[in-house]
Amino acid sequence: MNDPSPNSFVAKELAEKISPFFTIYDIQQRDGNIFFFVTPKEARVVAEEIDGAVVRHSIEPMLYQKLWAIFAEKGYQFSLRHDLGENVLIATPFKPAHERRWINVVLLVATVLSTMVMGSFLFGVDPINNPSDVLKGIPFTIAIMTVLGAHESAHYIVAKRHGMNTSLPYFIPFPSMIGTMGAVIKHRGPIPNRKALFDVGISCPLVGLFVSVIVTIIGLLLPPVPAVSGMDGVQIILSPPPLFELLMRLIPPAENSMLHPVAFAGWVGMLVTALNLIPAGQLDGGHVLRAMLGKKASYVSGTLPFVLLFLGIYLTYVRNIDGSIWMFWGVLLFFFAGMGHPKPLDDDVPIGKVRMALGIITFILGLLCVTLVPFQVQ
Repeated sequence: MNDPSPNSFVAKELAEKISPFFTIYDIQQRDGNIFFFVTPKEARVVAEEIDGAVVRHSIEPMLYQKLWAIFAEKGYQFSLRHDLGENVLIATPFKPAHERRWINVVLLVATVLSTMVMGSFLFGVDPINNPSDVLKGIPFTIAIMTVLGAHESAHYIVAKRHGMNTSLPYFIPFPSMIGTMGAVIKHRGPIPNRKALFDVGISCPLVGLFVSVIVTIIGLLLPPVPAVSGMDGVQIILSPPPLFELLMRLIPPAENSMLHPVAFAGWVGMLVTALNLIPAGQLDGGHVLRAMLGKKASYVSGTLPFVLLFLGIYLTYVRNIDGSIWMFWGVLLFFFAGMGHPKPLDDDVPIGKVRMALGIITFILGLLCVTLVPFQVQ
């Protein structure tokens, strides 16, 4: 190998990973790229002449998938070329996609403002007639943005660690009761393997739930907020899920007081965690289940929209309670589940017993974060 460089350790790791498929007789590094001079161990490589000079190699699909997963985990993409009589496997760092980061910043600022406005209403003030009162919504903004930010940051960090090409979070301002519709991250390129899919899918709800519990505890410890009549006389009645109820028993809120807006942000975080853990489509729960069960997950993903839709109808028309949230998610998942789930490049290696157990525990935690009727508007 050439002189040591910051990529030398990565080059050694990659060499160990690809040695079952190629005999490596030299490794060179130039301009951030790593060049492996190799001889294929099996006839799984087909030469393809281009312009009568340089010859590229097309690789058997299964080998391509395994190699892509190996290189992607380290943040590289690869190409195989036959040049001057030698086979060269070239590892090139992923080039970050050109992003308009000002859009992320503008959406973040807009979401901070929208959550601050809605948070000030929760504190019983009117920011419309008294604009300066909007600042009273700052505690709620900090709480809800911390919950949502932790969720998306976990997604981003874990995806990057597995060599996946992903964007920064896009927060979505919206005039809802919390001032936002959450945040999204865009993935570009393939998923290396089932372990990467599992880690990305499970990190978000686990980190988001942990932060939600912390925020809830802080909110329950804060001084009580006097009960208010709601915006324009509208009352939102919350149904605490089992986990939230447990925290309220440990830290009972003051009587004759409204749930503190910071604690409400923790309740929102738990609901978001539960909804994201629905094992269907490309929700976090869909990612986790796909990693756990492989192709068999499609049976669950395809059935759940019907289950949620019928649950909503049953609650609304048989129990005479509001089940619209489940009808909405049932219809929504018809489209998400119908699109299917992208197949990881390496779909053969299972995730292992530890991840399987963690997945089961996480789904149980998701059930502890939701009730049949999370909230009612009166």
